[in-house]
Formats: sequence, structure tokens, C-alpha cells
Amino acid sequence: MAAARSSFDNNLQELYNDIKNMGNMVEDQISLCIESLLKQDEKLANKIIENDDLVDNMQKEIEDKCIKLIATQQPLAHDLRIIFTTSKIVTDLERMADYAVDIAKIAKRLKDEKYIKQLIDIPRMGEKAKEMVRLSVNAYIEGNVKKAYEICKMDDEIDGIYKQIFSELLVLMMSDSSTIKQATQFLFICKFLERFADHTTNICEWTIYLVTGEQKDLNE
Repeated sequence: MAAARSSFDNNLQELYNDIKNMGNMVEDQISLCIESLLKQDEKLANKIIENDDLVDNMQKEIEDKCIKLIATQQPLAHDLRIIFTTSKIVTDLERMADYAVDIAKIAKRLKDEKYIKQLIDIPRMGEKAKEMVRLSVNAYIEGNVKKAYEICKMDDEIDGIYKQIFSELLVLMMSDSSTIKQATQFLFICKFLERFADHTTNICEWTIYLVTGEQKDLNE
């Protein structure tokens, strides 16, 4: 019995390691999509789009492991919460990788255009989103509820940057209609980055559920 439990614990630890690796992949995708935008690098944008398959495959592999653990083991209540929340978190991570691809596609569209403004706040927003991904995954692996709540507060910082960029671009569009097309693309990028923050908040909610069994709605 002890040997079986030890084997099961190793499998659960493997799930944690997989989530950590997938989180790292998503962080890389965020960094690269912002870099492709700043450098107007079409090759880099294409790399991000191609890498999305790696993230998708990792999600499927982790979900398969979760199903096999339920089918072949007899998980206890807390063990079931680990398996369940793992399957939910990889879905959030996969969606974030999709948003990175969306940003890369915009970078491709804008590769030959002169930018209407210097991109300062969008990279800042990207760095903040990347930090939230890293911290939220770590909080989940550590089972740290306090950190999970603290990370959710960072969403307000993302929202603040978004509102600032929105206001600046609105002024640009109102003063010069020729900027509307490009400004709209930048607004899409900001919205995608805002969605990164929403998904990291989801991860924090799953961390709280894992530890306490309580379902919280922190996306407000």
C-alpha cells in the first residue's frame, strides 16, 4: 500500500513539473510576441505561431495523464482536487499561448508600417503579464493561498496600463484619422494582454480551491 501511494505521489509531482514547464513555455511565448512586435520581426512572429503546437501538445499530454490517474488509481479527495485543478490550469495556459499567437499575427500585419507612437507601455504590460504567469504557477505548485490573493491584485496594474494606453490611442485617433487602423491593432494587443491577467487570476482561484476546497471569483 505504501509503495502504491509513493508511486501515486510521484505521478502527482510529475503533474506539477509539467505545469511548471508549460508555464515556462507560455512565459517565453509572451516575451517573443512582444519582441516580434517591437522589432517588427516576421520570422520571430512565425516561430511563435509554430510553437503554439508545442503548447497544445503539452496540454493534451497533461490531460491524458490526469485521465489515466483517475482511471488507474484511487485518488483521495485532495488528490482529485490536484488532478481536477491541473486540467483546468493547463486550459488557462493554453489560452494564454493562443493570445501570444494573436499578438504575433498582428506583428506580422504591422511589419512594414511605421509605428504611430513609440511602444513603451505595451512592453511594460507584457512584462507584467509574464510576471503574473510565473508567480501564479509558482503559487499553485506551492499551494500558497496568500500569494494567490496577492497576485490577483496585480490585475489592477494591468487594467491601469490598459486604460492609459486606450486614452492615448483615442486622442491619436481623434486628432488624426489615418492612425485609426494601426491604433486599433494596438488596442487588440492590449486586450489580449489584459486577458493574460484574467487567466492568471483563474489559476489563482484554482490554487485557493486546491488548498481550501472553496471556489472564489476573483475576476472582478
